[in-house]
Amino acid sequence: MSNTDNWMRTIGKPLIIAGPCSAETEEQMMETAARIDPSYVQAFRAGIWKPRTKPNSFEGVGAIGLKWLLRVKQEFGFKTAVEVANSKHVKLALDHDVDILWIGARTTVNPFTVQEIAEALRDTDKTVMVKNPVNPDLELWIGAVERLQGQNIKNIAAVHRGFSTYKKTKYRNNPQWQIAFDFMNRMPDIPMICDPSHICGNREGIAETAQLAFNFEYDGLIIETHCNPDCALSDAKQQITPERLTEILKELELRKSDDEDAVYHSNLTRLRGEIDETDQMIIDSISQRMIISAQIGELKKEHNVAIFQAERWNQIRQKAVERGAKLGLSEEFIDKLLKAIHQESINHQNLIMNKNHISSE
Repeated sequence: MSNTDNWMRTIGKPLIIAGPCSAETEEQMMETAARIDPSYVQAFRAGIWKPRTKPNSFEGVGAIGLKWLLRVKQEFGFKTAVEVANSKHVKLALDHDVDILWIGARTTVNPFTVQEIAEALRDTDKTVMVKNPVNPDLELWIGAVERLQGQNIKNIAAVHRGFSTYKKTKYRNNPQWQIAFDFMNRMPDIPMICDPSHICGNREGIAETAQLAFNFEYDGLIIETHCNPDCALSDAKQQITPERLTEILKELELRKSDDEDAVYHSNLTRLRGEIDETDQMIIDSISQRMIISAQIGELKKEHNVAIFQAERWNQIRQKAVERGAKLGLSEEFIDKLLKAIHQESINHQNLIMNKNHISSE
């Protein structure tokens, strides 16, 4: 885990924050809190103001939810956590003794708003967490933390919730782990928290992603849990019951880097994680290429054009070999790779053309 400041040790490591995506009713909040196991969870979260992608979506109950959050704190002893998107939110959260305030991914992208929030929190001893921006921009993420530090805010953490992409994969928000690793290398004294709920966008992947985070020596997790997930007013698919949350937390294995062997295994796990992510990107790219190839096949069929275009194939191969050489890849490897991809394109276009021709884009 990172070289964290004293504030993390006062909460307990790893830091586990859990609660519903949105505060919906007082009853929902109290029931969810009552079913969360306090031996695993230190802080209770709930969205009060919800920045939604599309209009007419549930955008939160507003300030009344802070009263429910305060009641959870008083009756169950959890620290409380809430997202703030402007200085007005900050004031209301502080008035209701919220312990942890986080800046959301959509807010992190706006330096003016981050600065406004930082100034509203100047000299606070509250914990302030910064989620990564929606786009994969490391400097923007680090810059938001630096704005907080510039206002003498000491208790800061980063939250890795993945990055938006228009090409959907198995993740709602692609983790792009390397960006988080680069953040940790650049700012080793800032604890790193993982948000597997937003990375996955579904319940099924939360346990695996949470374990990956601890394999990578993250300092904690923020997980969405709801007393009745299927009826949640926001992000229902990625919320889990408090009982399932406890099961996941019980099964997690923490990793430590107390000796050289542990450091080796930690680094190896990180690099393997990068390979897995890169392999997925390669497969996704090849799949997209086949979709384009199929569209070319449709176009050729429509215009009654012969499939095999020798000149075009030679151009593709030559460009790939030249590009590969610049990147340190042998001509033999590029040849084998390209021929395998080309053969798959042949298969796709032949299905469309319904002819036994050799194909080339």
